[in-house]
Amino acid sequence: MPKQTKDNPIAQKSLLFAVKIVKLVNKMPKTPAGFAIGGQLVRSGTSIGANTQEAQRARSKRDFKNCLHIALKEAVETRYWLFVSEKSGLIDESKINIELEEIIKILSSIIKKLTN
Repeated sequence: MPKQTKDNPIAQKSLLFAVKIVKLVNKMPKTPAGFAIGGQLVRSGTSIGANTQEAQRARSKRDFKNCLHIALKEAVETRYWLFVSEKSGLIDESKINIELEEIIKILSSIIKKLTN
């Protein structure tokens, strides 16, 4: 794990979440819907971590906040694709939703503190 990820709880959580998303998508059926929704899930689910990593190298507080805001938006999108996947029967794993909600709460809290 990259050093800056080890030292940062949200970066670590989002990295581990991305790995779980990739593994989950690899279990999805090899159907048109599985490929389409799986692709969306991989893009949004891994983008959360990529943006938290990018935030660690931000040039300003504004840039830092912007990166985290993008990570939050990607997390909310991931929530949507997980819901669609579950309701359509592509996956049957609600445990990952708990982790995602924790990431959303952490990102929301950091952004809120930066705004005040």
